[in-house]
Amino acid sequence: MPYSSSGFPSPLMALPAQPYRPTTPEAYLEWEEAQMDRHEFYRGEVFAMAGGTYTHSRITANVMSGLHAALTGRGCHVLSGDMRVHVHENGLYTYPDVSVVCGEPQFKTERETTLVNPTLLVEVLSDSTERYDRGTKFRLYRELESLQEYLLVAQRSRLVEVYRRDPQGWRLFDTDAEGRIELLSVGATLTMDAIYDGLEIPDREPPPEPEPPPEGMERF
Repeated sequence: MPYSSSGFPSPLMALPAQPYRPTTPEAYLEWEEAQMDRHEFYRGEVFAMAGGTYTHSRITANVMSGLHAALTGRGCHVLSGDMRVHVHENGLYTYPDVSVVCGEPQFKTERETTLVNPTLLVEVLSDSTERYDRGTKFRLYRELESLQEYLLVAQRSRLVEVYRRDPQGWRLFDTDAEGRIELLSVGATLTMDAIYDGLEIPDREPPPEPEPPPEGMERF
């Protein structure tokens, strides 16, 4: 896991030296508007975000579709990964895979490109980002006063987890016996079958490939 000079552990690589690289939030927001790819910004550093796989895109689309169907006409709005989110409390700018805002959306600027009051955030896990999404990124997300739930969706197996804020802090909830995921913050229910629709994903993560035997030894 690479670390930036700010001590920010992330699978996202800090950009190499360039003629110009933004180091302030204001400069980042202006610079980002002209970029072809998306970038995170944290503590004066810019991090390039990797593109997603077919499976990642299908899962994201399925989650968005299920949320949209459940929330239409109920005052909550589903936003794609193009919607940047800013955590005012610690300065993070990032792009969650899916965001949901209930009530009136609030933005960092008049351009309405940076949401500051999401109710629910969703990240689809990958090998390169899982540790970050579960660790540092979730810690930074938790400082959002508006955030009530954080949904993590695995790609390698059918696994969905919901972290929910309550008066004692954050608690982890799994799917129920029927494979349903209750999202109380937005009043929606998703199912495992809907999230993984059209994909052949095992119920359990495949075991790792066995290590090759040391040179000169045979496996029996």
